[in-house]
Amino acid sequence: MTSPLTASGAAVRPALNGLLTRQRAAQLRDGAPSAALRIDRLNRCIALLVDNRGQIEASLNTDFGARSRHVTAFTDVASSIGPLKHARDHVARWMRPQRRSTTPRILGLFGAKAEIRCQPKGVVGLISPWNFPVNLTFAPLAGVLAAGNRAMIKPSEVTPATSELLKKMFASAFDEEEIAVVTGSPEVGQAFSSLAFDHLIFTGATAIGRQVMRAAAENLVPVTLELGGKSPVVIGRSADLAIAAARIMNGKTLNAGQICLAPDYVLAPADGLHAFVEEAKAAVGRMFPTIRDNPDYTAVVADRHYARLSGYVDDARAKGAEIVEISPAGEDLRQQPHRRIAPTLILNPSDDMKVMQEEIFGPLLPIKAYQKVDDAIDYINAHDRPLGLYYFGTDKDERDRVLDRTTSGGVTVNDVVMHVAQEELPFGGIGPAGMGAYHGHDGFREFSHRKSVFHQMKRDIAPLRMLRPPYGAGIAKFLATQIKR
Repeated sequence: MTSPLTASGAAVRPALNGLLTRQRAAQLRDGAPSAALRIDRLNRCIALLVDNRGQIEASLNTDFGARSRHVTAFTDVASSIGPLKHARDHVARWMRPQRRSTTPRILGLFGAKAEIRCQPKGVVGLISPWNFPVNLTFAPLAGVLAAGNRAMIKPSEVTPATSELLKKMFASAFDEEEIAVVTGSPEVGQAFSSLAFDHLIFTGATAIGRQVMRAAAENLVPVTLELGGKSPVVIGRSADLAIAAARIMNGKTLNAGQICLAPDYVLAPADGLHAFVEEAKAAVGRMFPTIRDNPDYTAVVADRHYARLSGYVDDARAKGAEIVEISPAGEDLRQQPHRRIAPTLILNPSDDMKVMQEEIFGPLLPIKAYQKVDDAIDYINAHDRPLGLYYFGTDKDERDRVLDRTTSGGVTVNDVVMHVAQEELPFGGIGPAGMGAYHGHDGFREFSHRKSVFHQMKRDIAPLRMLRPPYGAGIAKFLATQIKR
């Protein structure tokens, strides 16, 4: 029998609204949770990840067809525990009211106070994607729970085994009034995004993000959108090409490039392009001597994504790009039980190629040559602002020129992706790459209502009385001090 929370979009809407109503009623009934309860909820999440590590690895391997268990343990399990522990260890301090100066300052001398108190927003909806379905559920949940909220979660239908496991995991440790998981089709996701949450966070493609924001706008629900885009790599002439290639290709092959922050294309100095290509080939050979049956090399998640990526390569080849498939063992991957695609370099692509127009989300890496670093900067600025940007080199002036003249969600210097792992740095996009940010204290703030509170002095002194009619010389004197250059 189909659960009311796994049915079609139209059928599920009343059940979703009922669940949201129950969570909101429980939040109003119980009030803002204490620091001890928030810590307890965070600890329960940590325990779920520790106790279910093996099942998480198995379910993701099932969903992808072939996914490295080490990658899952690192990116989905350990990388989720870190944010939860960070929030657990700091939440009591984050909850304290923040003192602010009074205006005019003299009021503070007579006993007035200004402060900001953070309170839970209420019920937060969380739509997580398929590429890191566990991490991109638990990492934002760290901020959601630290801020004292309840949560409704809609994981991706693209990874059904993992989504069902998440539903089972949360049900074992949380009442549905605290955290509930809703599984189902894209239609269920559409109904979910139209609910009157107190906040909604979505991680996924920019095109879907627009739909989510449009649905949320009907109820004026504030949103955090973690989207993607084409994150560029700028290789400076001062870069160590061997180190750069090793780190870039590691980021490009991690999860087979199915990462919102994966390096999407490389801008390399023209006189160093072919040297970089050779270093990239060598780096892949060291990491993956074989690909076909290598348990460390992840498959593309679904047939439609495999066809999409293959189409990018065919389109680029037909339009004149040089294609370099890096298969160290010379394996033929066309007849394989899974959807592995070898790391593939696309040299000197043109902007009319599909691979340069859409976020790749796979192990394909276009490489463009530039003559001057300003040309690379101009190319980046001529396109949508990306989620991430990466610079390799030791030239500080050039580095700062790239960082100062480009705008991106975040930056890693002399590596790729790693800024997302820093709990003390907010993670978020800008423009088509998203809006809002979370991680650490910034996540607590994102999912809190920061309420301004002013405490007026108890005594009714002359400076206060002059602000009330009848107005006289006192107010005139005060205005004279304020209305001037």
